[in-house]
Amino acid sequence: MTSTRGRVAALLGAVAVVAGTTLATPAVGFAATAGPARVGGITGQAPCPDAPEFSCGTLTVPFDHSGATPGTLDLEVAVTGNTTAPKGDLLFLTGGPGQPGVPAIKRMAGKLEPVLKDYHLVMYDQRGTGRGALQCPGLQEDMGSSDLALPRKQSIADCAAALGPNARHYSTADTVADIDLLRRALGDRRLTLDGVSYGSFVAERYALAHPAHVARLVLDSVVPQQGFDPLDLAALPASARVLRAACQATGCTTDPAADLAATVRRYGNGAQILSALTGYEFIDPNYGGVPEILHEAAAGQPAKLQDFFDLVRRQVDTASAEELSQGLHSAALCADSRFPWGTTDTPVAGRAAALERTRQRLTAEQTWPYDPATATGLGSLLVCLDWPREQVPSAPSDHRKLPDVPVLLLGGDRDLSTPYEVLYQQAELAHDPQIVIVPGAAHSVQNRAANPAGRQAVYDFLLK
Repeated sequence: MTSTRGRVAALLGAVAVVAGTTLATPAVGFAATAGPARVGGITGQAPCPDAPEFSCGTLTVPFDHSGATPGTLDLEVAVTGNTTAPKGDLLFLTGGPGQPGVPAIKRMAGKLEPVLKDYHLVMYDQRGTGRGALQCPGLQEDMGSSDLALPRKQSIADCAAALGPNARHYSTADTVADIDLLRRALGDRRLTLDGVSYGSFVAERYALAHPAHVARLVLDSVVPQQGFDPLDLAALPASARVLRAACQATGCTTDPAADLAATVRRYGNGAQILSALTGYEFIDPNYGGVPEILHEAAAGQPAKLQDFFDLVRRQVDTASAEELSQGLHSAALCADSRFPWGTTDTPVAGRAAALERTRQRLTAEQTWPYDPATATGLGSLLVCLDWPREQVPSAPSDHRKLPDVPVLLLGGDRDLSTPYEVLYQQAELAHDPQIVIVPGAAHSVQNRAANPAGRQAVYDFLLK
């Protein structure tokens, strides 16, 4: 939550282990066998192939939780061995949407090691991810692990055609229903949920749907429960704050925010710049060299800026569907989100006009140091602009509070993927939130921040 934001197959690692699909009416990317939905516990448990100190098994869930469409999905689950941990199950939720969870079990167990005497760590491959990833080759090539990279119209059309009407069964509501079946398979206990980026959104939506089944929540790099803003109106002004803070930390002598604004005015490439900046934070949260690049571009010398775009694409944004599925990413965001035209249940014919009316109403104050065209020209929004009309799941009320359980909200002050402004927005919907903003940290604080303060805050919170 891309926004639904998860821009990073690189966030947690890796290559998925096993996930399968059993459907009555398959689309491209699905392995299909017709059959009724048969749901049970976690089956076939054995040492994980790439991490034998953990146990991997399969959770079988209905493809369509309403029962209208027959078939099942097999979701791979990985767990630590301490099944009798005194504080129960800790489900770690990865980002995207589109990242698998099982390949990250070893890495995250290392990050969470101080709490694993007390918690049984669980990770799983969300439907449509990992080896069972939804496959959209053109869109994967265009966007990789990015939310914001600009897709070709043909890639969008090809992906929508490949997934067909089954795409609507890959929403966050479906994932929430899968998680509750996972909870039952683990022993019908309350879950402690630790979600990063899009995983924080899944955790919030699960807590709203099943408040009695949640013990506590860790929300890292927070996507608010209303979903990602397709116009990114928090990240646009946050770019000025983040770049100026990074500039001060590195001793640069220019004003990168003013240079960014001048560059966007000169070249009209705001969406491309924002996409590159939100990728580069995974390379360097101090944005080293970026102020100088923007200063030259503002003065009419864009060669280094183009090199910067190419660098981010090569080192961050390139990802296979097994690492971060753009098919799943698109299906989930288009099903979950509200856009200037409404939801994806709005007829396609009127969406572009509604988006243009929104662009005309946006002010410089809302979008500076970018422009209104940046807000209405971001990749995930453009995917959903042309996504076929479909029935979408209902969403909780914007102002409904999370259940009255302990909630830790964790963010980095250099994060442009999920800037801390939206963290504070979500905190208003928690009963007694604990907020930790880590200086110098970008997206995915627990996993990537050099400053250990965020991880220590998680340990302290979970062990209370």
